[in-house]
Amino acid sequence: MQDEGYYSETAATFGDRLAGAREGAGLDQEALATRLGVEISTLQAWEDDMDEPRANRLQMLAGMLNVSLSWLLTGRGDGPEAPQAETTPPLSEVLSEMRVLRTEMMQAAERMARLEKRLKRSLEAGA
Repeated sequence: MQDEGYYSETAATFGDRLAGAREGAGLDQEALATRLGVEISTLQAWEDDMDEPRANRLQMLAGMLNVSLSWLLTGRGDGPEAPQAETTPPLSEVLSEMRVLRTEMMQAAERMARLEKRLKRSLEAGA
C-alpha cells in the first residue's frame, strides 16, 4: 500500500489519481483510451475532472492500471507509489565538490605548464 497522503481525497482528485495510475502503469492517454475503447477526449475529461466514468469503466480502469477501485475513488487502498521528490544534495556538498574540482584543475594546469616547458626545451635543443 502506498503513502495515502499524496493521493488522498484531500490532496488529489479522482482525475489526479487516474492520471497518476496511468503514468505509473507506463501508459499515455492515447494507449489507455484505446484499451478502454473510449475517445481520448473522454479520458482527458476524466483526468481533468470534467466528467466521470461509469461503474463498468471504473472497474476496467482499476484492473488495467493495477489499482484498487477504492484507491481510484478515494485514495485509500492499493495504488501506485507516490512520485518521489527530487533530492538535491546539500549546498555544502556542492561547495565541497567544487573545491575538489578547482584543486584538480589547478594541478592539471601546473602539470600542463611543466609539459609545455619540457616541449619548448626539446624544440629549442633540436633547432
